[in-house]
Amino acid sequence: MKARYFLFSVVFVLATMVGFAETPYKSNVTASFYADKFHGQKTANGETFNMYEYTAAHRTLPFNTFVKVTNLANGKSVIVRINDRGPFTKDREIDLSKAAAIQLDMIQNGTAQVSIEIIESAETTAEELEQDDSKYLPGTTWDIQVGAFGNAKNAEAFAKELLRAGFTDVAYQRTSSVTRVVIRNVPAEKVKEIENELTQKGFKEHFARLRSEMPSSASSASAEK
Repeated sequence: MKARYFLFSVVFVLATMVGFAETPYKSNVTASFYADKFHGQKTANGETFNMYEYTAAHRTLPFNTFVKVTNLANGKSVIVRINDRGPFTKDREIDLSKAAAIQLDMIQNGTAQVSIEIIESAETTAEELEQDDSKYLPGTTWDIQVGAFGNAKNAEAFAKELLRAGFTDVAYQRTSSVTRVVIRNVPAEKVKEIENELTQKGFKEHFARLRSEMPSSASSASAEK
């Protein structure tokens, strides 16, 4: 089961064909990690913390922001998604999952001096994550992002999982850094239905974006079932 989380659970980052440039955020700040004690507990955005997923806690960055964290001591990097709040120690900037800490080779020391770059800045705030059906206005079309990956092969494997689970119009939206896996062109009145089905089938990390805010071009995964 752990291997499945490493393969599919997200480095959750491979975005649009238009894409976002990596944006410098902070450098020479301290990263720590949290693991077993918090595994299975609720995160600040309502998800269940899984130490084998590539996620992180930050005090101010919006949920679902993707950042690239680089260990300045060894040059190793990892892309994580912000889904929790913390760290609450004054001299620390970001709290990484165990999977991310392993990627940075910082388990032994417990902390590391890092740089942080914003790969994709989410507009989603904590308040917006509360299920507000009123935003799904009749006549609007949405893309439901289910995963994003730094490795294209992992994105392809994840898309096949969605197809085998019965979902259609699965597509990739790519940048130079990441590849999103989305269910695209969902009418407003179907969004909640598909989100509920995703959750029931074990795809618990997903969120919808208004189609007009997404790139117009994407490659379909439907032929790769």
